[in-house]
Amino acid sequence: MDSSIKDLEGANNNTPLLDQITTTQRKSKSVLIFSLVLLFLGIGMIGLLVNHNYTSSSDDQIPKLEIVKKFVSRGVSEGVSEKKFNLFSVDEEASLLLLSSYPWENNMLVWQRTAFHFQPTKNWMNDPNGPLFYKGWYHFFYQYNPNGAVWNNIVWGHAVSKDMINWVHLPFAMVPDHWYDIGGVFTGSATILKDGSIVMLYTGATKEMYQVQNVAYPADPSDPLLINWVKSSANPVLVPPAGIGMQDFRDPSTAWSTPNGNWRFTIGSKINKTGISLIYETKDFVNFTLLDQWLHQVPDTGMWECIDLYPVSLTDMNGLDTSVTGNALAIKHVLKASLEDVKVDYYALGSYDIEKNVWTPDDPKLDVGSELRYDYGKFYASKTFYDQNKQRRLLWSWTGESDSEDADIMKGWASLQAIPRVVLFDNKTKTNLLQWPVEEVESLRSNKKEFNNLKLAAGSVLPLDVAKTAQLDIIADFEVDKGALEGVMEADVGYNCPTSNGASGRNALGPFGLLVLANDGRSEQTAVYFYISKGKDGNLKTFICTDLSRSSKATDVSKEIYGGIVPVLDNEKLSVRILVDHSIVEAFAQGGRTCITSRVYPTEAIGGAARVFLFNNATGTGVTATSVKIWEMEHAMMKSYPGL
Repeated sequence: MDSSIKDLEGANNNTPLLDQITTTQRKSKSVLIFSLVLLFLGIGMIGLLVNHNYTSSSDDQIPKLEIVKKFVSRGVSEGVSEKKFNLFSVDEEASLLLLSSYPWENNMLVWQRTAFHFQPTKNWMNDPNGPLFYKGWYHFFYQYNPNGAVWNNIVWGHAVSKDMINWVHLPFAMVPDHWYDIGGVFTGSATILKDGSIVMLYTGATKEMYQVQNVAYPADPSDPLLINWVKSSANPVLVPPAGIGMQDFRDPSTAWSTPNGNWRFTIGSKINKTGISLIYETKDFVNFTLLDQWLHQVPDTGMWECIDLYPVSLTDMNGLDTSVTGNALAIKHVLKASLEDVKVDYYALGSYDIEKNVWTPDDPKLDVGSELRYDYGKFYASKTFYDQNKQRRLLWSWTGESDSEDADIMKGWASLQAIPRVVLFDNKTKTNLLQWPVEEVESLRSNKKEFNNLKLAAGSVLPLDVAKTAQLDIIADFEVDKGALEGVMEADVGYNCPTSNGASGRNALGPFGLLVLANDGRSEQTAVYFYISKGKDGNLKTFICTDLSRSSKATDVSKEIYGGIVPVLDNEKLSVRILVDHSIVEAFAQGGRTCITSRVYPTEAIGGAARVFLFNNATGTGVTATSVKIWEMEHAMMKSYPGL
């Protein structure tokens, strides 16, 4: 065994992978929080009575305690999804929570800004809008607050790129300037018509925050940058139909053509707790007909927003235009909905009957909201488009913050867009999609390091010699000792990444993987790992997880454990690709069958202090990292249009 591999049992007691947290303690989390609330409230009241700020007698300052009466929703009262990350959920009975603010330093906040993920120069950003390729340029529109780092005053930001990695920021495409969108220019989609012209459908909010649908066109179709936009004089072209709430009618999809030459698109809504997708048909994008049949509905899924319907080929590796229907044996249709209640983007595979205007899942047990997700982490309000430039379907998604709003205000910005992904049908498993970062991101790779056949004994950690670690592209393959797989007799059932003990929870067959954004002592680390469980029937299940429980010493950030099952076929190595870019970590397992996006906020594993490790915390098997390739990533170029 390599001398640099240290046994976990003899590691520094302050930095073991094996936490000293018992199952009982984890189950008692809510009781503990409630007790702390009472304790802190008592301390706070004493402080108010004596009118004294508590400070240490030494130079060390105790973090100031702040009383928060209740969380202020960002968006819900205006009829859109919650746009603010709440560190804790609030019990209905609890009206007060006392939280300690972490003393963020400027160097920590500055470090969080990414190098190759899309984000504006400052302020708040959320949903992707109307992405398209036009006259040699990729266009990206997005929800944006020009006045601050919290959700409000929403306009459409606009940027263009030749490769979706290096960007030029343009003037705002649309701002709230009519009665039908004075409350905000909300989410929408682009449709390229058969003559090459563009129609943009979007949701606007009135002064009363009622949701209506509107149309906009490029003012000058000959302009490849599409700088100026004109709103239709027919706006609003749609208002909520009878039986639909005035704030439950949003996010028109890209339209697809019908055999009679008309166009259809879907809008998200709900009836009671049933999520539904309404369908409208139009010939001219001025007059619209609400079709009697819903595209689809699923009980108990709540409000559907940002719905997407698109075809995928069962045989080719190319993407398909949204209007393609064709032979049912050659394509499937993906239906995706962003579920407001749980903030998860679910999808399902099925068939779309354009005559009956009905989408049907291949497997009712795998319907929208049941199992298949685009991503198991911080990934929401996503939107695909067909890239006719390279014949591929591309996926954009909003990646919100998981820190405190106060920290966002201090750093002056909030939210990212995940790296655009190519979406394909997995013709090996035939049960799921594949998602993979666009090939253009590889143009930023430099200083490649490669490690081969690294043996990881049970309970070991191995540092990797990588110079700069804040911006990385990692591809790693693992093999598990076959004898150990076959020799495990005891069943390990009911494993679930979010409810597990994360990278510290030990079993015969896992966890094992990589630690990124980790300091030397590993008191801060973000773990991306595999975990194999054995059922009572002897069959194996493989999970991919990202553990944020020790990602930061800050007290006001999310430290969840994300993940889910990843399909692994016979004779396949376990493989994962990880993009690290300061405060975002994106993991793609088994070629993109299961993906996890995380926001992380280290306080010590920043700058030159961050490291990369391999680890195997299994108790009963050795693991070989057959190949680990690591590239440092250069900065993408983010420029502003002249005059901005």
